[in-house]
Amino acid sequence: MDGTVTAVSRGPAHAFSKANEDAIRLLAGLGVDGDAHAGVTVKHRSRVARDPTQPNLRQVHLIHAELHDELRAAGFHVSAGDMGENVTTRGVDLLALPAGTRLRLGDAALVEVTGLRNPCAQLDRFQPGLMAAVLDRDADGGLVRKAGIMAVVLAGGEVRPGDAIAVELPPQPHRALEPV
Repeated sequence: MDGTVTAVSRGPAHAFSKANEDAIRLLAGLGVDGDAHAGVTVKHRSRVARDPTQPNLRQVHLIHAELHDELRAAGFHVSAGDMGENVTTRGVDLLALPAGTRLRLGDAALVEVTGLRNPCAQLDRFQPGLMAAVLDRDADGGLVRKAGIMAVVLAGGEVRPGDAIAVELPPQPHRALEPV
């Protein structure tokens, strides 16, 4: 279940897409150094408007490169960082991870998965139809959100494309990911 970091991205302003970097530095308890979403309390604009004292459970956004492959096959033009993610991965089924899973990114950085990214209308402003493309239904008719997962930083460190990802599952019973 281990995988690889394929790209890292950050954005200093609240914009939809993030620029690819050679490396990013994760800061314990804060997020990505130099990213608009870094901080102890929530930075997502709509959440700040509701309650700026909420803890920031969305310090790092991860998307699996396999989603980009799927979207490109459906005719969308997407690549790493385009949908606002900080870390693009390959080889880890991010959406199947339980809440509380820890991901070691490279030699030092450690993040803990807090939940799913809840896709929003900004996806359609980026490319029409993209929001519907990152939503699906499971066999029971339940909504499947495919736009990545969110995490908090437990241990800081530099993360680069090519870094290994080690997956540490939490103790049983596992809790399914929910939007955060």
